[in-house]
Amino acid sequence: MGLATSASPAHTATPHADKRRSGFIELRDLVKVYKTPAGEFTALKSLNVEVGKGEFIAVIGKSGSGKSTFINMITGIDRPTSGEVWIGGTAIHNLNETQMAKWRGKNLGIVFQFFQLLPTLTLLENIVLAMELNGQHDKKTRRERAMQLLELVEMAEQANKLPSAVSGGQQQRVAIARALANDPPLIVADEPTGSLDSKTADKIFLLFEKLVASGKTILVVTHDNNQVKRANRTIVISDGEIVNEYLVQALAALTQDQLVEVKRKVKPLIYPAGSTIVRQGETGDKFYIITQGQVDVLIDRPDGSQVLVNQLHEGQYFGEMALLGSGLRTATVRASIDSEVGVVALDSAAFNALIAESHSLRDELSIIIQQRQMIEQVQLISTIPEGKLLALTQHLASETYAPNATVIRQGTIGDSFYIIVEGEADVVQDQPDGSQKVINHLRRGQYFGELALLGNKRRTASVRAAASGTLKVVTLSKEEFDTLVQTSDSFRQHVEEVQRTRK
Repeated sequence: MGLATSASPAHTATPHADKRRSGFIELRDLVKVYKTPAGEFTALKSLNVEVGKGEFIAVIGKSGSGKSTFINMITGIDRPTSGEVWIGGTAIHNLNETQMAKWRGKNLGIVFQFFQLLPTLTLLENIVLAMELNGQHDKKTRRERAMQLLELVEMAEQANKLPSAVSGGQQQRVAIARALANDPPLIVADEPTGSLDSKTADKIFLLFEKLVASGKTILVVTHDNNQVKRANRTIVISDGEIVNEYLVQALAALTQDQLVEVKRKVKPLIYPAGSTIVRQGETGDKFYIITQGQVDVLIDRPDGSQVLVNQLHEGQYFGEMALLGSGLRTATVRASIDSEVGVVALDSAAFNALIAESHSLRDELSIIIQQRQMIEQVQLISTIPEGKLLALTQHLASETYAPNATVIRQGTIGDSFYIIVEGEADVVQDQPDGSQKVINHLRRGQYFGELALLGNKRRTASVRAAASGTLKVVTLSKEEFDTLVQTSDSFRQHVEEVQRTRK
C-alpha cells in the first residue's frame, strides 16, 4: 500500500497531521450565476471551502474556471447568487455597500497584478493614503507606519520616489506594503507575480511567507507551478467546482491540467465503518485516494491471523502496488471501525494512462512503494510500534536479484539480514559429494541470514532467488538487526526458537 503527502517520500508512514482549522474563511454552498445574452451561466457550483487563520493558500485554475469569481466572492467585489461567505465571523454576503467598504478597509488587503499605485503620489504617500481613506491613525502616526512598512518590504530608501522611478518588482513590494497599511488579517493577491521575472517573483513569495509566519492569512491566485508549491495548501478550481483538496494533496506531482483530468475520471465511493475495501491476494483494478476518514492496512500471517501494518488518512492513497507490480493486492485495506470512509477511485486504465503521462508521479510512486514494502515487512515480522518502526526503516534499502542469482553463499562471514518483500528464495546446502540440496523454500514476509549474525558465524547455507522470478529483499546491517532484536520481543523470541531448532 502506498501513502502520499506533500513532503519527501521518506514520510510514507508520517502520522496523520492535525488538520483542524479555525474556520477563518468559510464558503457555504456558494453559487454564482450570471445572466448572459446566451442564457444563464453558472460560474460557481455549490462551493464549500474552509480556510484556517494563518494559512497560505494558492488558488489555481485555467482561464474561465471560476477562480476570479471565487476571489471576488471573498473580497466582496461580487455577491453570491446563493450561499454564504463568512470571514472572521462576519457574514460579508449580508453587508450593504457602505458596510462592505468599511469592513474591507479594516480587514482586507488586496494586491493586484499591475500594482495600481497612484502615479502622481510618492511611494510613501501611496501607503499613507490607504490609511487616510479608512480613517486609520493620526497624520504623524500614518507616516511613521508607512515608513515601517516600506522598511519591511526593503523600499524605505525609495520612499520619496514616484512609482515610475522604480522597477516593477519594487512597485509590487510597495503594493504589498500598501495592502498591509491597516494591518488586515487577510491578504488576497491576484496574480501578483504575473508581470515579474522569476527572480523577482521569488522575492515576492518570500515576503508572503514571512507575512504568513507573522500570522497573516494569504490567498494567492497564480499560474506559476513553482510558486504554488510554496503555499501550505492548494485550491484548484475547474468548471466552477473545487477539485477535492485531498486529491490535490495526494497527487501533488501532477500538473494543473492533469489534476483536472483526474477529477473528471475519479469515482467517489463510501464504505461503512469496518468494511473491507480491498483484500490481500485479489487482483487489483483500482487506485484509491482517501477523502474522508481512516483505513487500516493489514497483512495476512501464515497462521491465518492478520497484523496491522499501517493506518492511512485523508490525502493518502492505496492500491498502487498491485497496479504497478504483480497485479495482486499485497495487503487488505478496511475502513476504520470508528467511522465510514470516503474515497475517490481511479480505474486501472485511467491510472496507467496517468502514470504514462506523468514521469514525476511514477518516480514518486516507485519510491513510496519501495518504502512501503520495507515498512510492511519489518512490521509483519516484529510488530514494532510505528514510531520505533519509522526510526528503524528510514535508512533501509532494498535489493533485487535475478532468477537463480545467489544472495548469500555458504561458508562466508555473515554481515547482513534479509527480509523478502517480493518473490521467492531457495535455501541450498552443500553436500559431501559436491552437490547441493534445497533444504527450504522462502516466500514473501519470511527472512534469512539471522543465524550467522546471532553468533558472528559463517553462513550455514546458500540462499538464491528461485528460478520462477526475481527476488526483492530488504537488507539490514548487523547493527540494524541487533536493534530489531532488542526492540521487538516477538522477533527476538522467534529467532531464538529458530536458532534452537537449527542447532
